[in-house]
Amino acid sequence: MQVMDDDFDAASDDRAEFAADSRPIPMPRIPDEPMPPVENRFLFVDVAAQRAKQLRRGALPRLEPLRPDPETGERPEVSIRLERVAMEEVEQGLVVYELPEANS
Repeated sequence: MQVMDDDFDAASDDRAEFAADSRPIPMPRIPDEPMPPVENRFLFVDVAAQRAKQLRRGALPRLEPLRPDPETGERPEVSIRLERVAMEEVEQGLVVYELPEANS
């Protein structure tokens, strides 16, 4: 299973040092259309756990009240646990995931 990633690895990008001042303020990647509701509770837990891991590593939240200000880039303080943020993102269809092909 693969979850859409918001991470930017400046260490692997040699231009990041020069582009840091001119880069636009990063915004979280939000799917054009919401994903269908996850009906399988095991899939829900897997997707939410991977998204929570991304959030703990610094990915931007996709929930509207937690998004950074597009003008200043300032992030609002997250007062709830990141696991709860991840679950809410999955419930709202904001996390894109792919299922592996079933072996027949």
